[in-house]
Amino acid sequence: MSAYDFTLILHIVLFCYWLGGDIGVFYSSKFVVDPSLQRETRLIATKIMMGCDMIPKICMTLMLTVGGILSEFHGIAHPTWQMVGIVLLAPFWLTVVLLLHFKHDADYIPALTKFDFYFRWLIVIGLIVSTTYSWVTGRLVDDPWMAGKLLIFAFLVFCGLMIRVGLKDFGATYGKIIADNYNDDDNQKMIKSLDRVRPWVYAIWVGLVIEAALGVVQPGSPDKVGLVEPVASEIMISQR
Repeated sequence: MSAYDFTLILHIVLFCYWLGGDIGVFYSSKFVVDPSLQRETRLIATKIMMGCDMIPKICMTLMLTVGGILSEFHGIAHPTWQMVGIVLLAPFWLTVVLLLHFKHDADYIPALTKFDFYFRWLIVIGLIVSTTYSWVTGRLVDDPWMAGKLLIFAFLVFCGLMIRVGLKDFGATYGKIIADNYNDDDNQKMIKSLDRVRPWVYAIWVGLVIEAALGVVQPGSPDKVGLVEPVASEIMISQR
């Protein structure tokens, strides 16, 4: 198996687990907000939901790096400094996500949470600016589908930010459930907050499917047979 094959398989696996994990999180959230269930049951459902939520989060942190490496195989050359940034993005972002999940009681978590929020905004803006620049300068003129994937990824991160903002009441009420100090009004706040973010969740699912379709069909690309078979073949030959 070549490095190209491994990277492509990893890219596909990340997509599958991102979409599947996200659907699982949304499904389990219905049990968390169900007021007819006992408190203990809702707390267990929340633990399951938060555990499953790590899957799409991890996939998201790795996707840009894996996609950037694949684009290199495709023939989109990157300056050394840019490639270093692409490769280091995954372990850096993944570390932030893991710390937020496993060290949630640490003193630095509030500051790290705020950093993560603005870092994701930086990702969104950075992708839009860099993709627009690459398009205007003709770098992606032969690969418009790749520009589309980058912009959709920026939209997916944006959707995640909107979900985070929309679930503020959800998190506050969950704290009351843990303390066993909640009422019907709190239950309704959780339900409404979940309903409020539902369109953003659906948008993520649709966006992921469109991303997959663009990667397979590659509309506008001179080579629609596969993901850069010629370039990948040349790389493998040069490594022999």
